[in-house]
Amino acid sequence: MSEIPIEHLSRRERQIMDIVYARGRVSAAEVQELLHDAPGYSAVRSALRLLEKKGLLTHHLEGGRYIFEPKVSGSRAGQSALRRVMATFFQNAAHEAVQTILSDKDLRLDDREIEKIEKMIGDAKRRKRK
Repeated sequence: MSEIPIEHLSRRERQIMDIVYARGRVSAAEVQELLHDAPGYSAVRSALRLLEKKGLLTHHLEGGRYIFEPKVSGSRAGQSALRRVMATFFQNAAHEAVQTILSDKDLRLDDREIEKIEKMIGDAKRRKRK
């Protein structure tokens, strides 16, 4: 089966993928331990196998247990998640998302971070002119 977009996963599947991305590699027991309101071990294994069938995970045997790793890069998964957030919360308006980031006092953007954002905007403008 070919890889499916991450935005088409169930809530539980996204929770599992979040754990896999955060850890890099996990066993079913580790996923079960880290899941909020976790189902039984066999349900976690079934979910991991389904995610593998969907093309998002791969596994190998290590010390008698299956270790699962993401098949889709973190940056690609991040792009997919960002598209979902942009559509859901910002009606795909990038300026609205940027305004939210810049005005969020909890993020505490320092001067260096703001300079990076300014450079990215300048680079984007230059690419548009070409």
